[in-house]
Amino acid sequence: MPEESLIPINIVVADRSYRLRVKPEDEGAVRRVMKEVNSKIVEFKTSFAGKDMQDYISMCLIWYATQNTTGNETPEALSGLLQRMGEQMDEVLKETE
Repeated sequence: MPEESLIPINIVVADRSYRLRVKPEDEGAVRRVMKEVNSKIVEFKTSFAGKDMQDYISMCLIWYATQNTTGNETPEALSGLLQRMGEQMDEVLKETE
């Protein structure tokens, strides 16, 4: 896909801002999912003990991954977002070791 057809958006996950480039038609879906993800993070924080935000993000990613086992495909932008978030979490974990 040509880079020119992607639009830049800023999203916030667990109080951290991320800049993404997505297809214009995927923007609404990405924003809806991020709102749901942040809502789930807050829910997990109030329901479960965790050491840090990483724990709640991990819980949310596991929850989200299991919600999509019904055969529905996630939009390309969301799959990429989840992959980048996983990579960034790995980097943070390496820095704290």
